[in-house]
Amino acid sequence: MFSQVIELIDQANSQDPNQEEFDGKSWPKELLYSQRMTDMLTRFAPDADELMQIAVRAQHIKRWCSPRSDFPMNKQGYHQWRSALYLFHAEQATQLMQQVGYDDDAQQRVYAAVAKKQIKKNPDSQLVEDVASLVFIEHYMLAFAATKPDYDEQKWIGILQRTWKKMSPEAHAFVLAGNITLPQPLVPLIEKALADQ
Repeated sequence: MFSQVIELIDQANSQDPNQEEFDGKSWPKELLYSQRMTDMLTRFAPDADELMQIAVRAQHIKRWCSPRSDFPMNKQGYHQWRSALYLFHAEQATQLMQQVGYDDDAQQRVYAAVAKKQIKKNPDSQLVEDVASLVFIEHYMLAFAATKPDYDEQKWIGILQRTWKKMSPEAHAFVLAGNITLPQPLVPLIEKALADQ
């Protein structure tokens, strides 16, 4: 069942019309993202069980089907979009699990983790959040910075501190031990943001 559901998640993400260049190859954006999530989970929590491997792989499943432009282009609209995405991804993941024969308890555990239910209280949700934050820092933060040339240093420090607060002490230790590749141009800013954390 596990290999079947991973294959179905990858098939779904392979349909992403958005492409990203990596290692001289063009990838469906969410397929590449899901594989980076799995790679980071293997590094950060190598003993994670198969349900958490499914949750992490499905964290952005079919994200292009719920575009940001469907919601008001303000702060409230952004938060509505994020909340809707959590539920959308969780529903997509559990539908595929049901398809291959996972029971209700397994589906509910993955649903809660992908939907980010009770982060800080539910260790599964926290694990998905940790892996997503680590992947963002290693692979996406620099590109995100390039899209926000109007953000000043203070704004960036705020973003970095909010990302850090979402993460568990274990994820903090993982970063501070040098286990992820930090985006070099942003290292001075990261150090400044974390100096008083």
